[in-house]
Amino acid sequence: MGNVSERLIAYHEARAKGGVGLTIIEIMGIHPSGPGPLLAYNPALDESYPRMMDRLHSPGMKVFQQLWHAGHNAFPSDGGAPWSASDIPGLMSNVAPIPMTKAMIDEIIEAYVTAARNLERWGGDGVEIHAAHGYLPAQFLSRNSNKREDDYGGPFENRARFLVEVMAAVRASVSRNFAVGVRISPDGIPNGIDIDELARTALLLESKGLADFFNVSLGNYQSLRRVVGGMHEPMGYELETSVPITRQLKTPTIVVGRFRTLEEADQIIRSGDCDMVCINRATIADPDLVNKTMAGHPEQVRPCIGCNQGCVGKELGGILGCAVNAGAGAEQYFGDHLLKPADEPKRVLVIGGGPAGMEAARTAALRGHRVVLAEAQPHLGGAINLAAMGPTRAGMRDVTVWLEQEIYRLGVEVRLSTYMDVDEVAAEGADAVIVATGAAPRMDGIQVSNPGEPITGMDQAHVVSSNGLFEGEVRDLGKTAVVFDDLGHYEGIATAEYLLSKGLDVTYVSRHVSFAPRTEWILMAEAALVRMDRGHFQQRLRSRGIAIGKDSVTIAPVYAPPNSNVSETVPADTVVVISANRPNRDLFDALVARGLNVQVIGDSNAARFLSFATREGHKAGAAV
Repeated sequence: MGNVSERLIAYHEARAKGGVGLTIIEIMGIHPSGPGPLLAYNPALDESYPRMMDRLHSPGMKVFQQLWHAGHNAFPSDGGAPWSASDIPGLMSNVAPIPMTKAMIDEIIEAYVTAARNLERWGGDGVEIHAAHGYLPAQFLSRNSNKREDDYGGPFENRARFLVEVMAAVRASVSRNFAVGVRISPDGIPNGIDIDELARTALLLESKGLADFFNVSLGNYQSLRRVVGGMHEPMGYELETSVPITRQLKTPTIVVGRFRTLEEADQIIRSGDCDMVCINRATIADPDLVNKTMAGHPEQVRPCIGCNQGCVGKELGGILGCAVNAGAGAEQYFGDHLLKPADEPKRVLVIGGGPAGMEAARTAALRGHRVVLAEAQPHLGGAINLAAMGPTRAGMRDVTVWLEQEIYRLGVEVRLSTYMDVDEVAAEGADAVIVATGAAPRMDGIQVSNPGEPITGMDQAHVVSSNGLFEGEVRDLGKTAVVFDDLGHYEGIATAEYLLSKGLDVTYVSRHVSFAPRTEWILMAEAALVRMDRGHFQQRLRSRGIAIGKDSVTIAPVYAPPNSNVSETVPADTVVVISANRPNRDLFDALVARGLNVQVIGDSNAARFLSFATREGHKAGAAV
């Protein structure tokens, strides 16, 4: 636990080889009173960290390490109670922390010092003290979490004292060639750390010569949706709060905020708003972003779409991943850098032009195979074309547009409006067949909370799936709508917000205990609620559908027995039912029965999300 893994090294090494000049490695816990994926006090780092530095320095990358203490926002690795400035509970731990004594403060400062010294000894190039996002230094700085009456509480100079002492001690403990910087952020909540006070903090550190750089971010756990903004946020969305700080500083500054290209970064730097731009998720999506751009081919950079599903949400097994890059976080096993030319080029037939099928075709073509992609629709993109119709979701199509241009660039033969049955597939004489025919909505009224009591009235014209809604199956939506969301992912959000945009009053009904819970950790649910609260929107949680009538639906709590008297009637001119889709596996099963060499991927394997479609498409193309 807390050690450098080969997975971590491989991740950063891919970006070093891709042209990234500086990386700031993920949070390192500095003391047992706080956790961390890396632990500065783990003796195993004496061997593993220098090995990582050797690998990352070899291509020319410089490496800073983020030093971190969560304070009241995480439970300690030693099993004790959290430490903080005062006894105000953290949002994540919900436990009143131990107010730190002077001895505890000194112990933590010494832990920062020890970590910094070790990092210089291990070959690192610098450290970044993480004082942003509501972590321990910010807890001392904020009036919301610092209620102390001693030298570390009260007026600004006292609340800033802890951070000043940490920075001074670390700066004094390492050489001048070893960078010492700090990450800071206004927290964006009432009575917290505002822009003016944060600028004052930065100017104080600068006046004392304690920081070699300032990395200005945004938000804390009470405003988490702003920390890693999704596709609903524009490029540079944090500049409004960071530039008033960076413009006052003479010390080099870094800004963040959903930057995706070197051109965007260059524009901000040329404007004088900062000296450096942090590009993180875009290099998760494509580790070769820098090399491709500098070689004059920015159009070949795989775009980050800001979905947060693989990186922040870690939908691929609880580890870092990416919805558009199969190799992200798994560089030892997947990714374009591991693709080898095929010993014997084969004829490969891919059936289905959604993201899984296009990724399979792209990967197979990169290996030198002769690839045909057949798509029944007159255009490529699959289900992404419908998903992109939701408000703020147009960015979903960025990846399918990129995949489309890549498969044409690589010489894939694309056949649109081409439906293929078993005989037609067999007649192609392909050496390998990959089936990516997607999934279809399951409109049987079954709700997983109450599977023996399906919703009645599903066969009416005003009852549709989200696919049907976006495809225009209901011409007159009326004035009221009910969205039954059995999944709890973004599909329910997009549907409800789309109906609100059309002027309808919307009631969202879900078996879940919160709104779209599978989007909480991709930081989308709260942001959507902020937008939708401006419309006529209401929720019925822990609820299910009973019956759909001509212009209303009957709902009840999921725990209510049949025929109970706790049901409720809700007006509904349009009803949208969202449930687990049914994979289109018929063609695959028939081809297997025919004895052909065939793989099934994406939603036609099992209806899930983009991360899985990308990874299965990549693996299928690499396996031919």
